[in-house]
Amino acid sequence: MAVGKSDVEIFKPRNDKREYRRIVLPNSLEVLLISDPDTDKAAASMDVSVGYFCDPDGLEGLAHFLEHMLFYASEKYPVEDSYSKYITEHGGSTNAFTSSEQTNFHFDVNAGSFEEALDRFAQFFVRPLMSRDATLREIKAVDSENQKNLLSDGWRMSQLQKHLCSKDHPYHKFSTGNWETLEVKPKSKGLDTRLELIKFYEENYSANLMHLVVYARESLDDIQKLVEREFCDIRNTERDYFHFLGQPCSVEHLQILVKAVPIREGHTLKITWPITPSIRYYKEGPVRYLSHLIGHEGEGSLFYILKQLGWAISLQAGEGDRSLEFSFLYVSIELTDAGHEHIEDIVGLLFKYILLLQNSGVMKWIFDELVAICETGFHYQDKIRPIHYVVNIASNMQLFPPEDWLVASSLPSKFVPSTIQKILDELTPKSVRIFWESKKFEGCTDSVEPWYGTPYTIEKVTASTIQQWIENTPDKNLHLPKPNIFIPTDLSLKHVQEKVKFPMPLRKSSFSRLWYKPDTVFFTPKAYIRIDFNCPQSNYSPEAEILTDVFTRLLMDYLNEYAYDAQVAGLYYAICHTDTGFQVIVVGYNHKMSILLETIIGKIKQFEVKPDRFAVIKETVTKDYENFKFRQPYQQALYYCSLLLEDHTWPWSDKLEVLPHLEANDLAEFLPRLLSKTFVECYIGGNVELHEAESMVQHIEDMLFKASHPISKPLFPSQHLTNRIVKLEEGLKYYYPVEGLNQKNENSALVHYIQVHQDDIKLNVKLQLFALIAKQPAFHQLRSVEQLGYITVLLQRNDSGVWGLQFIIQSTVQVPDAKYFSVSITTYFFKT
Repeated sequence: MAVGKSDVEIFKPRNDKREYRRIVLPNSLEVLLISDPDTDKAAASMDVSVGYFCDPDGLEGLAHFLEHMLFYASEKYPVEDSYSKYITEHGGSTNAFTSSEQTNFHFDVNAGSFEEALDRFAQFFVRPLMSRDATLREIKAVDSENQKNLLSDGWRMSQLQKHLCSKDHPYHKFSTGNWETLEVKPKSKGLDTRLELIKFYEENYSANLMHLVVYARESLDDIQKLVEREFCDIRNTERDYFHFLGQPCSVEHLQILVKAVPIREGHTLKITWPITPSIRYYKEGPVRYLSHLIGHEGEGSLFYILKQLGWAISLQAGEGDRSLEFSFLYVSIELTDAGHEHIEDIVGLLFKYILLLQNSGVMKWIFDELVAICETGFHYQDKIRPIHYVVNIASNMQLFPPEDWLVASSLPSKFVPSTIQKILDELTPKSVRIFWESKKFEGCTDSVEPWYGTPYTIEKVTASTIQQWIENTPDKNLHLPKPNIFIPTDLSLKHVQEKVKFPMPLRKSSFSRLWYKPDTVFFTPKAYIRIDFNCPQSNYSPEAEILTDVFTRLLMDYLNEYAYDAQVAGLYYAICHTDTGFQVIVVGYNHKMSILLETIIGKIKQFEVKPDRFAVIKETVTKDYENFKFRQPYQQALYYCSLLLEDHTWPWSDKLEVLPHLEANDLAEFLPRLLSKTFVECYIGGNVELHEAESMVQHIEDMLFKASHPISKPLFPSQHLTNRIVKLEEGLKYYYPVEGLNQKNENSALVHYIQVHQDDIKLNVKLQLFALIAKQPAFHQLRSVEQLGYITVLLQRNDSGVWGLQFIIQSTVQVPDAKYFSVSITTYFFKT
């Protein structure tokens, strides 16, 4: 069979200059070739249509374990871990993941080293070696990975939802595997895990079940020759595609209310319905339409009402765990303490909003808005890293026809009201599943999920019960959103007079400084604005730091109803607390960017503390601090390393101690002091003309500093703040052990930090080269050889221009001391 070249034209964005070609090799491997002469990184992704749904009974996690094992060695490259070593030493990275119905392997590398990297990668699927010694060691790595997940609420709740489904459906399975499923149980049944692994590979890994994406800077013809040579030897056993028919939920798994105990503080409500998979109607976009409305945050939306009532912190809606055969639509609501006491009202309001959608009918103007937003987003999408790009496309290849591999389901184009109505009609009380998480359920449960140990209890919730909840809900004005005023209509490119390569200081006054860089590379109708408010009063005490944080969160909260439409339309903003004050970032389409920025500055000037919203934000911040102890041990160790290095910072324990005593009037008194003296550092870049950038900064000065009653004054020279890092004395070593705060977490962690030098181009390059060379050998030695744990990392570190190196290890088998994690600090200087 000759190589087949497709005549299908692959639909791509208007601003995409890359070339694409679909081919099919003689062994039926389907390939997408991408030529990008401008890239400095090449990449490849192989997607195999085999996932954990295919795990044999009694060998849970075998597909995931195979994903791990293929990295080790091959007949052509028998030196253990030589593939990963080659990738890392040539500026690249590599990874893989296993999902329900697919396993994806991917890497990137410096473009000049791609040919050999691709050859090594191809051997995964030609003749891999799976030695007995490596098998046992990698089972331990899989077990360590599972240990890391045991106290993660995301993993725990996902498995609980699977557990409460039909045992006969593969959705019910435990996906990752552990020491028990891959070593202990197989041995007790007389099974050899390695032989079962080889059998699984030989029976399931067939070229006709694989999709490959190759991204390089060579021409399509040259890439094709390379692919033909490297991948033609993959066996094609003509294995049929795996089909797992039917929904995973039978009648007994519907109309249930599940109360579960999480690890972290807080309350979450997740309502799900099994639905017809929207992938079957991807051009009609039924779930995109419904999740847009149910998850809306503007005036009249479900979230808007729940927020007014003080019951919700966040709300998300969308499709999850989808396949060609089954899918779920979910609504996830993060609750306040008050919201936890009003679950019946919240569920009732959700169903009342669904009834509103059913009674309103499918609105064409809303669909048209979504189409306009999606079209602009697709055609003016930012260029992402090649490694992410190939993974996305490879994952699409088994689901969509070739012409839609790039666009997938992101661009609805057919308005078919009956399709949207079909999915809407499936969101009924008769098919609902409600999962309610709260630590308040501790001691009130009667069941335990077997893989993660999540305590839970189940109650039946009938349709008549939910009808009563609907009838008893508060009388609030739920309504559809108004037309979105932020959808960009002017996508023209600005004229650039001078093609500057680097940001340049455009203007400076006693109030502000502006850095400006017009877009001379990407030529998209987008811009980026970053404004740093340097406020000396922001961190002089734990109370000041907390109040600054609460102020930024309240500012985001106040803007949400107005600015949510901007985010939907591709104009994003963020306001957050920094070490020296707070920061405003606006990024996206430039057409209406100045309108949003002016609104944000106006809110800062006219800020008023609303006691009810202050209470909600304070509750959220409190839980964030309380949940510090539930972070992964290595994350806590990294935090303590920063605490030791930073010259002036407040421990989370100090802030948690003062937080309960802060009230709305404290913020009202603090805010004028915070803003009384400030300096505004601005960076504006992208599709913005010079005079527009100056005008934006001038507006900020006029609003804050030059009004008839200015709220801010310029800083004195001595008040300009810089972050300082403790200089470690050469040759000294420091050891800082800290007892783990979560006694249920069996993991311990070590961070070994080496301070190297202050910012210097030559020394930076030396450090970068050292880290590049040492990263893979360190990983292989610490994880594969010494088997210290799943997380074993060597990384560069930059603290305010002070560069260093850090080794990070998290382990259940080797610990600095029982139940401890530690920070080890030393110093070393590269000599010139």
